[in-house]
Amino acid sequence: MTNNTYMAKKADIKRSWYIVDAQDKILGRLASKVAAVLKGKHKPIYTPHLDTGDGVIVINASRIKVTGRKLKQKVYLRYSGYQGGQKGVTLENMLAKRPTTVIQLAVSRMLPHGPLGRDMIKKLKVYADDKHPHQTQKPITLEIK
Repeated sequence: MTNNTYMAKKADIKRSWYIVDAQDKILGRLASKVAAVLKGKHKPIYTPHLDTGDGVIVINASRIKVTGRKLKQKVYLRYSGYQGGQKGVTLENMLAKRPTTVIQLAVSRMLPHGPLGRDMIKKLKVYADDKHPHQTQKPITLEIK
């Protein structure tokens, strides 16, 4: 009995770039679609232990939408390691100060946690407005509903 499961090799991987306009898109839905493209799940050669994904450019990150009361209630926590060193920032403040970080965190938390995930997140480029320096990659528009 032979196993005919296809496993991609590094030579089989062809990378392309996609551009996503985040204006009026819901944060979680956008992040899950972007994470799937970074992983390569949209390709027939998807292999879980290899980075078969494509690059993604996200523009208009400052105009992202969230549902419910997340703007006031969602808190991003970080911890310095010292006693009393836990700090929290609400989503509303984070969007005002660093809108690109919101999308970056949402996507990176949907990727594998380890060396493979760290390689995948490097292919994500996020910009607060509609200008980006990646015209030479000839990005394909990715529609997200």
